[in-house]
Amino acid sequence: MKVAIGSDHRGFSAKQELTAFLEELGHTVKDFGCNSTDSADYPDHALPGASSVATGESDRGILLCGSGIGMSMAANKVKGIRAALCHDELTAEMSRRHNNANVLCLPADLIGKELIRRMVDVWMRTEYEAGRHDRRVKKIMDYEANGKAS
Repeated sequence: MKVAIGSDHRGFSAKQELTAFLEELGHTVKDFGCNSTDSADYPDHALPGASSVATGESDRGILLCGSGIGMSMAANKVKGIRAALCHDELTAEMSRRHNNANVLCLPADLIGKELIRRMVDVWMRTEYEAGRHDRRVKKIMDYEANGKAS
């Protein structure tokens, strides 16, 4: 799977380790920065990373910042993105299973690197259940497209 990854300075270290982990799992990773621990604005990396998913260049995206909040807010401004801010394995799994999240946002300052690895492993392996969830996801996507829920 092709994975877009991005971070600000607070998520840089975790992003570097996560990139290696994803590659070990056999995924192709495209890094949208940042490239150091120097101060970086999260939208500069969230928006191109999320856009890569929205256009189909990447299958899924993973974004990291200190709290994960900024990345999720920015990513969700990109049409076609369903970014989920998750804090544990269950929320990561359910974001895929029930909400068909295509971008995972992680709080690098709030959870440890081992938990991040476990969450990403679960998120990457979990498929969308569809069925009854399609109706709900469709309402979100319809609202995004025309300002009205179906």
